[in-house]
Amino acid sequence: MKFLSFPGLGIEPFHIDRVAFSLFGRDVAWYGILITVGMIIAVLNAVRLAKKEGISADDITDFAFIVILAGVVGARAYYVIFTWNDYGYLVTDGSFFHNLWHTFVNCVAIWEGGLAIYGGVLAGLLTGFIFARKKKIPLLKIFDILAAVVLFGQVIGRWGNFVNVEAYGADTTLPWRMGILVSYSGQIPADGVWDSMRFVHPTFLYESLWNLIALLIVHLGLYPKKKFDGQIFCFYLIWYGFGRMLIESLRTDSLMLGSLRVSQGVGFLSVVIGILLLVRLRSAAKKKSGEDGGDDYKPVYAAAAENGEAPEEKADPEDHAEPEDKAEPEDHAEPEDHAEPEDKAEPEENTDPEEGKKGADDGEDH
Repeated sequence: MKFLSFPGLGIEPFHIDRVAFSLFGRDVAWYGILITVGMIIAVLNAVRLAKKEGISADDITDFAFIVILAGVVGARAYYVIFTWNDYGYLVTDGSFFHNLWHTFVNCVAIWEGGLAIYGGVLAGLLTGFIFARKKKIPLLKIFDILAAVVLFGQVIGRWGNFVNVEAYGADTTLPWRMGILVSYSGQIPADGVWDSMRFVHPTFLYESLWNLIALLIVHLGLYPKKKFDGQIFCFYLIWYGFGRMLIESLRTDSLMLGSLRVSQGVGFLSVVIGILLLVRLRSAAKKKSGEDGGDDYKPVYAAAAENGEAPEEKADPEDHAEPEDKAEPEDHAEPEDHAEPEDKAEPEENTDPEEGKKGADDGEDH
């Protein structure tokens, strides 16, 4: 049995069972509970941010359901691809259908662990692209929301690694080192002599705290003052990519591609892409502001920041069809009026209540 400790912080050895409880004969792990809690919080915040962006709650909840499924599939696929030679996913000791079925089960067995966050993020971005195109929603708005809320899942989910005693780093003597102590008897030894003992970097904690800082920056600073669509997404790529590069160098269980730590390589690409995209989008936003006559571009939610109000949601389609919001809708709704100039010269005919009502009714048809 594994015990954990933080001797430099005065925390004595303790044990956390990976299983929270059993339900209908199936174990429910803390890892799954934490991931689920992170997803729920992420979805609730996605709905809140969608309101700011003028995206309907129905659309964003549909997207959340799809992106969660895609994220799990992507995270598992990413992990399986880069550990294919290390684990016995491929079964070859039976009939064709026996081998096919058991190979498939091995590949999808997320209940046995093995998820990679980068796979989930990549799958989420692809899903966001398809969803935005189908729903005709600005792609960068979707990416901004996705980047802002995925941080909740990452901050909370990393504590599942803590419970499972995984995703830790190399040996260290730093004051915040984490002790991994093994007792074959399942008890804390009275003489203090463990069957095995090592003290390592708590890299799960490093990443959780790094993402927590990003979450606070995004939700308390960047998003309320967002100046252009894509700004939050770019910040996420740069911040998380840079942090993951550093933290990954301390880990001992990295996914490898030859001699390259895969997550470090992806983190580096994330930083480069994030910087290039940020420069381009920022330049385009400033140029657009200049064309509109402004000296500098203003926050997307400038009015909300000044008035202390939430920006308006995107109006429903039927709201655009209400003629009373338009100037002189009866002139456009009566094509015969344009064909008879003498009617335009007699404004008293347009003041008739019944004629105005007719014009309003015709405007709804358009």
